[in-house]
Amino acid sequence: MDFLKPAPYQPIVKNQTEIDGDYRYWRIRICYSIFLGYALFYFTRKSFTFAMPYMSADLGLSKGELGLLASILYISYGISKFISGVMSDRSNPRYFMATGLIITGILNILFGFSSTLWVFALFWGLNGWFQAWGWPACCKQLNYWFDQSERGLWYSICSTSHNLGGALIPLLAVFCAVNFGWRYAMFVPAVCSIIMGFILINRLRDVPRTLGLPTVEEFKNKIIEPSESQETKHSLLSVSEILFKQVLNNKYVWIFSISYFFVYVVRTAINDWTFFYLTEAKNMEDMLASSGVFWFEVGGFVGMIAAGWGSDYFWKGNRVPAMVVCSLGLIFALLGLKYVPADHVFLDMLLLALIGAFVFGPQMIVGLAAAEFVDKRAAATSNGFAGTLGYFGAAVAGYPVGKMIDAWGWHGFFIALLISSALILVMLLPLWSSTDKKDKTTDEKGKMEWAPKTTLKET
Repeated sequence: MDFLKPAPYQPIVKNQTEIDGDYRYWRIRICYSIFLGYALFYFTRKSFTFAMPYMSADLGLSKGELGLLASILYISYGISKFISGVMSDRSNPRYFMATGLIITGILNILFGFSSTLWVFALFWGLNGWFQAWGWPACCKQLNYWFDQSERGLWYSICSTSHNLGGALIPLLAVFCAVNFGWRYAMFVPAVCSIIMGFILINRLRDVPRTLGLPTVEEFKNKIIEPSESQETKHSLLSVSEILFKQVLNNKYVWIFSISYFFVYVVRTAINDWTFFYLTEAKNMEDMLASSGVFWFEVGGFVGMIAAGWGSDYFWKGNRVPAMVVCSLGLIFALLGLKYVPADHVFLDMLLLALIGAFVFGPQMIVGLAAAEFVDKRAAATSNGFAGTLGYFGAAVAGYPVGKMIDAWGWHGFFIALLISSALILVMLLPLWSSTDKKDKTTDEKGKMEWAPKTTLKET
């Protein structure tokens, strides 16, 4: 696994004009590469979602069994995301992300050749494990290449990659399933992802210092952490420092991570069950129902950009108000979707777009807030820890929600989502007045304030 090790730092010998030009070039190249790469991770993660009805018809699988497979992926992904966060903080994101994408493509092909539940479970569980090699690498790149004052916008732009992937995969997968069979709904996205993995190897690079560039804080003339510009040793925290001095003892990382659990219950339930809901409860045809997920993702695209930009512009880096506003809007949009009668396609699509905007906004912001709470050398781990709890929530949206639908119909589906949305609001509303620093403390008036984060001495 030596190829995953971080690239060595290079001495800084360029003048300011060269540094400015290189930063502009590499930030654009890094961003479009991780944007397209992570979109393709969604091709191999969500292909199964849109193959489910056709697998059920072909193989006689129940909703509970299909939900079980979804839960297996989410549990595997959730566990792996924390471990992968630690690995990513100590790896070269160029090879880490690309390797994960290539392996997920191979596992999708093997899944498509299978026909029994236990084999499906094996390959889909492994797929979940390597799916988690995607976003921690993206998180590391964003925290090293962009300053906090601009990170909310760029983080949100790159986060919309899964909206692109999520919007395209239902159209591609359903087209393949309808015309060629459900197995091709697995094969075609897998081949696309393998090709993209090799493109990532070509396009991505490690952090700025490995290219002979100063840290982004130095580049922005805002040095907030010690930096020895001419050192060539890659500065890393130990695993114990990452886990016990930065992440697991940070109570606010826990608060955000638990709220992430409920965000993912809603997001994943809508993403995985909307196709079934629209075809069964609202009698839509397959291609029209698949466009519902498309509009959910389009709304998410807009919501993430708005939440990221708003948290930078209106709240000066405080991420909580944007999350609270979104969670309140989410409750009303879910109620609308539940009570709009059948044959009102425009309203259904509009409400799904609003749900996407209100769920993807906090989904992106919570992960960013968790990453900003810690030393940037532990950012991927903190983000991965939040992601682990988030994907436990996603697992709840699989088998448990599938059984609820079997038992109580779609009424139970909406009750679960509304309760989750209300809990997000209740957890985050008390943090509204926080200002933009790093670790929480309480000032003399009792108001929650952000105090400077603790940065460990680089070694």
